Amino acid sequence: MSSLRPGATRYSSRKGLASAPAPLEAEVPLPGPADYAGFLQVTLPQQDKAVASHRLSGERVWLKKAGPRHGMARYRAMAVLAGLFRLEVLKPVPNPGGEAAIAIEARRLRQLAEAGLRVPKVLAQQADGLLISDLGESGRSTVVVQERLELAAAAGPAALMSAWREGLDAIARVHASGCYLSQAFDRNLVMCPDGVIGYIDFEDDPGEALGIDECQARDWLSYLHSTAMLVHAAAPQQAGAHWHAVQADASDAVRERLLQAARRMRWLRRLPKSRRWGRDTQRVRTAASLLARWYSLNGQLFVAPTRY
Repeated sequence: MSSLRPGATRYSSRKGLASAPAPLEAEVPLPGPADYAGFLQVTLPQQDKAVASHRLSGERVWLKKAGPRHGMARYRAMAVLAGLFRLEVLKPVPNPGGEAAIAIEARRLRQLAEAGLRVPKVLAQQADGLLISDLGESGRSTVVVQERLELAAAAGPAALMSAWREGLDAIARVHASGCYLSQAFDRNLVMCPDGVIGYIDFEDDPGEALGIDECQARDWLSYLHSTAMLVHAAAPQQAGAHWHAVQADASDAVRERLLQAARRMRWLRRLPKSRRWGRDTQRVRTAASLLARWYSLNGQLFVAPTRY
């Protein structure tokens, strides 16, 4: 929940609204020192943006305000795919928006914090707004894993694989605690100044629609979807070794769901290559290609070359 690099004022424009906060706002006069609830009450009506950062007595905080309810149309395609493939892990989990999304995020942040995971602290909450802490410390910023991976890719396959494995390990820590994320994309993982990866963006709760095994398998597939194009271009075979090494500690049920997804999504490798079909189509196509490469019928690492 901080800028990409020291001195930056915003996240990459590619990030979604929930994880693409506005530039740091000017410090607002406070009702009292460290009065988080008072600050939220005073500042919320003045904030036009859905998410913005502020200074509170020198501390950086983030204010999220309730927005309009999200439409269901964009979830229909995913629902069709989930039904077509008979894959619960692809079942869409709609973001309810509004006050419901605020309540979900506050609840999930508290749950994950109680499990010992690195998430922003809930400082104050009211029905239509939420004030949370920044994951940076002592003036040092966090780095979004998406940006970290892009920089690592420019340095070569070895650097990329090291950074990519850090993301896998961060998701594994969540699962080892008996939890799951919401949207485990690389843009929602952040490297904190002390080297620990934290987690952001919890406006929906997959556990309301799926079992924990599906939720955890969904985390792995979300991370793969967001990183597949970088990984495939650099070191797909080494990435497969990392993938299976981390999955060794996953539950049998999660591993079975991932193998099932790999089998049923194989035909997506045949999606059009043309960029005019959109970047998301290319991500899905590449993720399916990697899964086909990494899994054979018995779930072992598949070493034969993939046609791409």
